[in-house]
Amino acid sequence: MSTRIQSVTCHPLRLPFDHGGPAPKFAGRVRTTLDSCLVRVTLDNGLVGWGEAYGAELNAMASIFTGRVAPLACGQDPTDPGLTAALDRILHNMGRSGLVSHALSGLDIALWDLRGKLAGQPLHALLGGAKRLTVPAYASLLQYYGDEALVSRNVQAACAAGYRHIKLHERTPGAVRAARHAMGPAMPLMVDVNCAWTASQAAAEVNAMRDDDPLWIEEPIWPPEDLSALMALREATGIPTAVGENASSLYELRQIIATGAADYLQPSAIKGGGVSVLWALSQACEGTSVRFSPQSAFFGPGFLATLHVLAAQATPAVIERLFCNLGFTPYARTLTFQDGAFAVPSRPGLGADPADETDLAHFAG
Repeated sequence: MSTRIQSVTCHPLRLPFDHGGPAPKFAGRVRTTLDSCLVRVTLDNGLVGWGEAYGAELNAMASIFTGRVAPLACGQDPTDPGLTAALDRILHNMGRSGLVSHALSGLDIALWDLRGKLAGQPLHALLGGAKRLTVPAYASLLQYYGDEALVSRNVQAACAAGYRHIKLHERTPGAVRAARHAMGPAMPLMVDVNCAWTASQAAAEVNAMRDDDPLWIEEPIWPPEDLSALMALREATGIPTAVGENASSLYELRQIIATGAADYLQPSAIKGGGVSVLWALSQACEGTSVRFSPQSAFFGPGFLATLHVLAAQATPAVIERLFCNLGFTPYARTLTFQDGAFAVPSRPGLGADPADETDLAHFAG
């Protein structure tokens, strides 16, 4: 008798954090926790798989799972590779992006975790096998709002922790210069400005950072889907660009590859479709001018899923890791970081469960 999905539950988490500066803002509000939704899928044989959905609004996400995703997923075959896409089509009238897409991303990651566990193989084996046993990471610093002393101090701390690539979330040339002086001339430096500038503003702002040699400028244009403005910016400055976190569909992300609108493609496992979409885009980038460099500013199953995808793809890439101290870190005892790189898990599925559920309960949203 085939195995079926028995239950799908959402576990909202609010993780206190310290990033070495004043609490940053998120969507207009001061942010004191990093929020995410862990997704627990249980089969009728008792096997459990874990996923992660973007946690921008935890109560709404929990409601989407309870009212929409769980009723559709329960009773289905977890090994069906088309299941998440089928649910996406059923739910399309609820919106082609946002909460539904985020929820299905979490479900998809959990299903891949289960498929690996059912097969007795790590996720990367289901994707054709690991091409490398470690994946280097870049320290992704949260925002310090142009405070050059804080930027310098935290860049130095990231270097001391073993990172050999640094990304800022800053918008001023002074902050970029402070980072470059703190890390030295040879280390790759990326700058994420979170859609800071209109098409008419962007070229002057990017050119002001040129002397500090950014590897890429991330999400430079508002609105982010203005691909023609993005291409014009690269032509005007010659500095590589990176986009994709805010894309609303696989189709939109494929358009970025097809047009060469950016130099680096950055889909998010917990926003844009889980492992299924991440792997499809990784393969679509192979042989093109667009490098695959997914966004992974999270700590749960979505991070592990991204790690497996980057281990399995042919072209080496660096994985993003938020640089901060958490009140609770999933996989702290099971995921190894050494010499600037994460070891690729070798156990079945994602390779680890996020934590004992009694630990998770302490940080429930």
